[in-house]
Amino acid sequence: MIESFKNIFSIPDLRRRVVYTFLMLAVYRIGGHIPVPGINFHALESFFRQQGGGLLGFLDLFSGGNLRRLTIFALGIMPYISASIILQLLTVVWPYLEKLSKEGEVGRKKITQYTRYGTVALSLIQSLGIAWWLESLSGATGGTRVVPHPGWAFRALTVLTLTTGTAFIMWIGEQISERGIGNGISLIIYAGIVSGLPKAVATLYQDVTTGNLSVITVIVLLAVMALVVAAIVWVERAQRKIPVQYARRVVGRRMYGGVQTHMPLRLNTGGVIPVIFASSLLAFPLTLMQWAGVQSKPFWGNVYRQLDYNMPLHNLFYFLGIIFFCYFYISIIFNPMDVADNMKKYGGFVPGIRPGRRTAEYLDTILTRLTFVGAIYLALIALLPQVLISGLNVQALPWIGPTLDRLLPAFLTQGLGVKFFFGGTSLLIVVGVAMDTIQQVESQLIMRHYDGFLKGARIRGRRG
Repeated sequence: MIESFKNIFSIPDLRRRVVYTFLMLAVYRIGGHIPVPGINFHALESFFRQQGGGLLGFLDLFSGGNLRRLTIFALGIMPYISASIILQLLTVVWPYLEKLSKEGEVGRKKITQYTRYGTVALSLIQSLGIAWWLESLSGATGGTRVVPHPGWAFRALTVLTLTTGTAFIMWIGEQISERGIGNGISLIIYAGIVSGLPKAVATLYQDVTTGNLSVITVIVLLAVMALVVAAIVWVERAQRKIPVQYARRVVGRRMYGGVQTHMPLRLNTGGVIPVIFASSLLAFPLTLMQWAGVQSKPFWGNVYRQLDYNMPLHNLFYFLGIIFFCYFYISIIFNPMDVADNMKKYGGFVPGIRPGRRTAEYLDTILTRLTFVGAIYLALIALLPQVLISGLNVQALPWIGPTLDRLLPAFLTQGLGVKFFFGGTSLLIVVGVAMDTIQQVESQLIMRHYDGFLKGARIRGRRG
């Protein structure tokens, strides 16, 4: 392992990429300490402590704590993710975008440009909503105003600051993807989540020293986390190998084909993208409802409470959203008919399956089954930690809630009260992004005839 790290810095191009990635992430973390002007931060911190997590805590985790401190990066990368979701959904229903997606590099650049425009537009809307929401917090923290001087001057400054911050984060992510190592957007989310780890370790140590947690509980907690991480790594590397045989053909004086290979179909082809898409899709309307102040209204306030973070309906829609986006994402990146046509064009076939449409149907059937198992796995991993923490909260359901609370076991309805720093979503992101980044570094080392991180083995990322 130490020798592999030495090899990284002995290759000029790889060293330059790794250093550039760390510098860009350092710029992102520095910007996370530059506050938005015109805010009473003591009153804002008091408000977040009163909330005690929930939707705001979930959004704050993705922004790396920038939302709680209301820095220039408070919106984080979520507008970019939301814009990407909208563009990918429109690609299916809008023929113009569908045509662009099939035009290779030129079409991809055009769609990326539209995603940037959408990111700026969503940032303008969300930052204006944040400005109005902050002004509405006056008096919510013991009479202390969060915004001492509300008005259009404050709103305009907030919109300009937060939108510029999001555009800058988007630029950092693109620069990391182009000049650094790994996917820039994923690494930004990864850095935001991992940045809270030292504080979580300090809190855990304080709970042990004060007697709130026993040493045995901490050991069991660490063992469970290690097992969950091992299970994630194992499933992320799992794949189904489809045998492919290429017939021999003569071109000029040379003979091609006659080889047998395989087509790897991963169990979880989408990685953490379905989880991010599902969480973003649920967080967006809840954020708008919270900024609109619907909590005090009879009907909409009840709808908001039922859909709030960690509520039964939220968990149900989250579960179904992950399954939907797993199938949606795989339908975009993998077309069985195109794959079957390309195999037929080059003389390839699956043994026992007729080339062409039958091969496409065979691949589609296998991919559907694999995606179903991978989607269930993603959904369970995403929901497992919060169920262990606070349970399913079925008592909050109207009509049937009290009955279910009596019938189901207590550990399902109330949880175990165990504190996790990494929730299911964040744990998937951290492990998945780490695997992808290490796989890219591994590929660079092996390409230059250096030993990778594991001698005699190959580290495979989720797409490696």
